Amino acid sequence: MGFLAPWFLAGMVAAGLPLWLHLLRRHRAEPRRFSSLMFFERRAPKSIRHRRLRYLLLLSLRLALLALLAVAFANPYVTRAVAPGAGGRKLALLVIDDSFSMRHGGALERAKREALAVAASLPAGSQGQVATLDSQVHFLSPAIEDRQQLRAALESVSATDSRSSYGELARAARSVAQSARAPVEVHLFSDMQKSSLPAALADFVLPGQAQLVLHATAEARRPNWAVESVNAPRRLFGSRKARVQATIAGFGAPAARRTVSLAVNGRVVETRTVEIPENGRAAVEFPSLDVPYGLNRGEVRISPADALPEDDRFFFALERADPSRILFVHEARQPRGLLYFRAALEASSEAAFTLEAVTTDQAGGVSPSKYAAVVLSDVAAMPASFENALRSFVRAGGSLLVAVGPAASTRPRVPVFDEAILEARYAARAGERFQSAGFLDAAHPSVRRANRWEGVKFYQVIRIEPGSARVVARLADETPLLLEKRIGEGRVLVFASTFDNLSNDFPLHAAFVAFVGETARYLSGEEDRPSNLPVDAHLELRSGKDQGPAVEVLGPEGRRALSLEEAATARTLQVARAGFYEVHIGSGRDELVAVNPDRRESDLEVIPKETLALWQHRGLAARAPAGGAPVTEARPWPLWWYVMLLALAVAVAESLAASRYMKVTDA
Repeated sequence: MGFLAPWFLAGMVAAGLPLWLHLLRRHRAEPRRFSSLMFFERRAPKSIRHRRLRYLLLLSLRLALLALLAVAFANPYVTRAVAPGAGGRKLALLVIDDSFSMRHGGALERAKREALAVAASLPAGSQGQVATLDSQVHFLSPAIEDRQQLRAALESVSATDSRSSYGELARAARSVAQSARAPVEVHLFSDMQKSSLPAALADFVLPGQAQLVLHATAEARRPNWAVESVNAPRRLFGSRKARVQATIAGFGAPAARRTVSLAVNGRVVETRTVEIPENGRAAVEFPSLDVPYGLNRGEVRISPADALPEDDRFFFALERADPSRILFVHEARQPRGLLYFRAALEASSEAAFTLEAVTTDQAGGVSPSKYAAVVLSDVAAMPASFENALRSFVRAGGSLLVAVGPAASTRPRVPVFDEAILEARYAARAGERFQSAGFLDAAHPSVRRANRWEGVKFYQVIRIEPGSARVVARLADETPLLLEKRIGEGRVLVFASTFDNLSNDFPLHAAFVAFVGETARYLSGEEDRPSNLPVDAHLELRSGKDQGPAVEVLGPEGRRALSLEEAATARTLQVARAGFYEVHIGSGRDELVAVNPDRRESDLEVIPKETLALWQHRGLAARAPAGGAPVTEARPWPLWWYVMLLALAVAVAESLAASRYMKVTDA
């Protein structure tokens, strides 16, 4: 026997109350009149008689009543061996696999017909519940007895583009089994795709109180060809042409010849023929794709189509745009920083940026709003009108990179960044006296591909008060080297050294090329974001902790994918359908994201029969005794009801005993 809530047994301390009433309560003698005490001997009074227990039967009944109440609240139980599913009605959980692979050869329609037949055959009075399975379990109805509602829920099931997960089915079955007051019989209608299995067997085994019934819509692996992947650039700049590479795969399929077509904006622009080996892959390349300016919808198709035509095409997005313009402001007598910065930018960006340089004397007539980002390279002084324009530019959403060197250290504060310049720290070149980077925030886009700046020597840095800024890099002596600060809708990045090879040897290292290229992409909003995603992935709408402008997303059907509240606050969007998603950001930037079904769904290999048998009977087989004896399972049998009945009987007996002992008799 055990207790489900053993802490209630502490209530037995209340048994001290009857003991106090019967033994320890103060005895009060009733005074009586007497004529004279002169012939009585004086002695000390004795209270032994008053300390003896009285009314033992009544005391025992009261103690038993309190003990029984404590035991009843502790919920005692005993375990009994019963046959699985025995006793009472069952809950039939009808789960239809509506994942992408169920589109093959009418598998979903067969699953729905079989589920309707099972729902119609449920015993009278039993309950049923309908759910679908893809990457998650979606319940379409509560546990009900109404057969018409079950039928309507089953007929509403339609195929999705998601990948199925039997691990999610096991987790949902555990939740239903815990909340249901009856044994659960899980009916799974699926093609039993092997790729849907989790890595560990324990992750998809159902609980012991749930019985699994499998309804397979496919008995063997079916051949299927698919466009497995497409590799294409996200953006093209100027007159460059794109190289598109595609991989065509045959899953459980014989050798075949397929025609591969490349289409842009619905128009086929090039065609290739490819030989696919048996159960293998073949690569196809389109070396010179030319697309118009703007956002373009690309697609690679294969023909003839097979029984799963939806994976015979692969979407990709491609944008042609003019290079982003970056303004570089420097002192006329210091051109070395411009030389190194321009060389690094051209080496890293594949013509994504054009650098326009002006001196501080020429900056007065330049408007920063025409540029994607602005760079100040060790600027000592600049026209007040230009500095004010820079402040407005940043607050409106622009980006600024400031390199602070010996010339800029004469200012009291960093321009626009507005934090104090404390001192210039210098180490002599003689004797390898220099500082190295001791910390880099690998999560920041500017330094995540910079190989930790190993071997870079900093001979002079400018110590800047960080204030509320984020410190992205520090020297080994904890001096801030790279800082970022949000100002309004924009950002300012400060590098506490120069872009030449005088204050450091950073420009002589490959890490400088990566730093300049990644920083330019980050500041101009051209971060390396994916343009192709699998179904069920999360599309990033905002980065960091800032709200940023509103975002509008149009799904493949042309409808809004976000509510007004989500458009203002959501950071990610889970893409649930294949096709193109248009992302319109309030700042005026537009993006096109292509979404394709997970190609693991294209491999239609089924789970081996041995694994299916193990999955279906694992809970029962683990408890089956040797010799083929009937399979049973241990279930708790609650006893609190019987304890309460016994407590009621004791309460009645206590009342009768108390009436007997406490009855007032006539004198």
